Amino acid sequence: MTGLVRLAFAAFFFFYFAYIGLMSPYSSLYFASRGFGAIEIAALMSMFQITRIMGPFAWGWLADVRRDRLGVMRFTSVLACLIFALIFFLEDYLALLIWMFLLNTVISSLMPLGEAATVHALRHENGFDQRYGRLRLWGSIGFITMVLAAGAWFENFGIESFPWFGLAALIIMTALTKALKEPAMDHAEHVVMKFTHVLKSRSLQWFLGANFWMIFAHASFYVFYSLYLDRMGYSKGEIGLFWMLGVLAEVVFFFYQSYFFTRFSTKQILLAAYLIAVIRFALMAYWPNLILLILAQLMHAATFGAYHSASIKMLQTWFTGPLQARGQALHTTVSYGIGGTVGGLCAGWVWENWAPEHVFGVAALTSALGYWCIRKVKSH
Repeated sequence: MTGLVRLAFAAFFFFYFAYIGLMSPYSSLYFASRGFGAIEIAALMSMFQITRIMGPFAWGWLADVRRDRLGVMRFTSVLACLIFALIFFLEDYLALLIWMFLLNTVISSLMPLGEAATVHALRHENGFDQRYGRLRLWGSIGFITMVLAAGAWFENFGIESFPWFGLAALIIMTALTKALKEPAMDHAEHVVMKFTHVLKSRSLQWFLGANFWMIFAHASFYVFYSLYLDRMGYSKGEIGLFWMLGVLAEVVFFFYQSYFFTRFSTKQILLAAYLIAVIRFALMAYWPNLILLILAQLMHAATFGAYHSASIKMLQTWFTGPLQARGQALHTTVSYGIGGTVGGLCAGWVWENWAPEHVFGVAALTSALGYWCIRKVKSH
């Protein structure tokens, strides 16, 4: 991977996660400003996860069959821009629900295929441990940049301009996909049979189960964290700072990723991430004073940064070469798709019927279930 290609991947990650940095913290507030209630917002936000149940695997299958991950990414990114622009013409709730479904079905292709292309290029030069984190951290920087810029803008001028930020990020990201490159994929026969065989691995099944519970837990964070802080009296600018702090923590981990991967096994890193998630969500739920909320956000370095990198690396144990796009998509489907969908809807029910703090109490419990699952995975 040449310096220019690394720069292209870094820029792609930057603007993709700039888009996520708009949608994750502020879309729930935007929908609230349009008069929707907690259950309606939870259903809208669940489209981020529901579309990851079938979308990533379908796009991954298409990319593997065509042996052209980047071509599929370029097509779906253009389509995402066109669909996103429809928000300017939508008024009623049902139309927005359909819009969220279509938009996120298309966008669900981008990160699994982008990750697969990045991993394939880095494995080609045996550079995952040293370089993956340094590329991926630019996504986190993009997230921080959008959170701060959009938060400051919304605080001073209102959240009505939310759609313009999203469309701008998608257009720039789409342009950048033209500069992405990866080594040619080797042709392998009987790929479908091999993929089916891999799915029978007990360790893979426990690994995917752990991922399900981790993202089930984080769904409460992605859907209700901004509303939780808003309920406690924090301003939109302050809410943006909380989000920024968490992502800044993950940037630090990504930068120093090779230090951890050369000293600890992938399984050890994952076990630590799950234990820290239990502590993090318990603090957010039952001790939400300023100092502990800040500490909880710093733990994002482990519960997302370390968890994500270690999961991507462990996934390569079972899925490489022509199976890589579908393996990455399967991981996304089980964790962010099924786990995120069920977790987000469960969080909405708990918010409405119990109390907001118990949303994060349940997240602590499911993180513990994930820890139990990852213990069953054979060491790597």
